[in-house]
Amino acid sequence: MSAIKNRTLPSIGGILLLSLVGACATPRYGYVPSVQEISRPPLDIVSRAGVGEQMLVQGRFEERDALRLPEEVRVGSLGAYTFTPGHYVKVGGEGSVGFYTQSAVPGSGIVRVAPLADPFQVIEFNSETKQICGVTVLNLKVCRPVPSATLERIPIQSDNSFQQTLLYSGRVGTKINIGYREFSANMARPAFNNDVEYDLSESRIIGYRGAQIEIINATNEYIEYRVLRNFNLAAR
Repeated sequence: MSAIKNRTLPSIGGILLLSLVGACATPRYGYVPSVQEISRPPLDIVSRAGVGEQMLVQGRFEERDALRLPEEVRVGSLGAYTFTPGHYVKVGGEGSVGFYTQSAVPGSGIVRVAPLADPFQVIEFNSETKQICGVTVLNLKVCRPVPSATLERIPIQSDNSFQQTLLYSGRVGTKINIGYREFSANMARPAFNNDVEYDLSESRIIGYRGAQIEIINATNEYIEYRVLRNFNLAAR
């Protein structure tokens, strides 16, 4: 009888932990996103913009690899980790195996951890086998195949992001109004914003911060123009 009293059943937490011991993973970090330069519209091409729309945009942003889940995914025999639909940005990997995590970027999925599960570290995804795993801080993992999972590249506004833009604000008589806006790390820089008035009776060529634009036609609904020169090189 005493022997029976001394036997103990595994706790629910122990069962959940045991369900994670089937495989191990050592995440590799150090992924570096690519930096993309943007400049539109092309030079010397007739373009058109409505009131309040962008006439000229120049700058840069980061582009990062991401894992896209179109549906909720649960891994672990007791649902240790739940990954909600959305994208998860890449933080590392090697070959067909990548490591991904949630982010503050709009559209990001969310990782939910069951109360008794080990602390979560990262998502592992094998693009060849379509297997998704939840990796713990102990480098243990639970996995399942998710055929609907895909990889894509998404733009990320980061500390290195910078954008300059000109907006068309309409026409009064022979004068047109153009707004200049600056954004850094996805935040507006009000101190650098400006609204400028140009008299087309004086010149059909307007300029601002190195950019030169030939105005072909302007009304209170739209403007037709040709970009002759872009802004000076964006600050770095």
